[in-house]
Amino acid sequence: MARRIWSVAKYALLILGAALMLLPFLDMLLGALRTPAERLARPPVYWPRDPQWGNFVRVFDELPMLRWLTNSLVVTGTITLLQMLTSAMAGYALAKFQFRGRLNVFRFVVGAQMFPFFIFLIPWFFILRYVPLLGGNDWTGTGGAGLLNSYAALVLPFAVTWYGIFLMRQFFLTIPDELLDAARMDGAGEFFIFFRIALPLVGSGLATLGIFVFLYHWNEVLWTMTVTRTAPDLQTVPVGIYLLRGAFEQEATKSLQQAAIFVSVIPVIVVFLALQRYYVASVTSGSVKG
Repeated sequence: MARRIWSVAKYALLILGAALMLLPFLDMLLGALRTPAERLARPPVYWPRDPQWGNFVRVFDELPMLRWLTNSLVVTGTITLLQMLTSAMAGYALAKFQFRGRLNVFRFVVGAQMFPFFIFLIPWFFILRYVPLLGGNDWTGTGGAGLLNSYAALVLPFAVTWYGIFLMRQFFLTIPDELLDAARMDGAGEFFIFFRIALPLVGSGLATLGIFVFLYHWNEVLWTMTVTRTAPDLQTVPVGIYLLRGAFEQEATKSLQQAAIFVSVIPVIVVFLALQRYYVASVTSGSVKG
């Protein structure tokens, strides 16, 4: 009897927690469907009497939402793939290769995580602005805009992540060295071992890293706004919505704003649902070494 009560209480708490997590999404959806009069009504009208589904059509008709979504998918997808590849290769080297200074390199990777990207924002800006022979620049790095106002400026600073290297190293440490040595004795090369043996064994960790990277960079605003201020065709969803915040000050456009925000989170939900089983597997495995 006690076990049944505990089971019911456990599931009740889980359902309550899930409901609390879904409340912001429900509020965002209902806000997108309200009329201006319902938004101003007192007491507040929580459930729209005449849902304005047309607001989601207006998002694509009146805003460059499709362009923003395309830019976000291209930039975030490229960064995610690059970080997964570079983190996996560097993490594998730190976990399975013996070389001079390996411990010092790992210490540097751990220590580098203490520094936020914001302190590198100005140096990165000038590096991309004055890169020689690109973007109209001469060999001295002057005369043009360099790599600013390009996809390269949005992607290159985030091609490597210290946290990703640390995370993937921990997952690669769980692979027995005997397994890799057996493959070497059979004549397998290092690239074959990495891509065909080691990488599939840490698929859950790679998917977890992919989720973290995608979620973070989908919502990134500061850097994107800095390097695309004069290139509106390269703006992503959060930057576009932020720069148009003045257009949503009137109550009549608040529902349109919430509709745009709701549309912007759909790709994130899709990515998480597609990779959640790998994420759960990495959390429940309990085999990552410290």
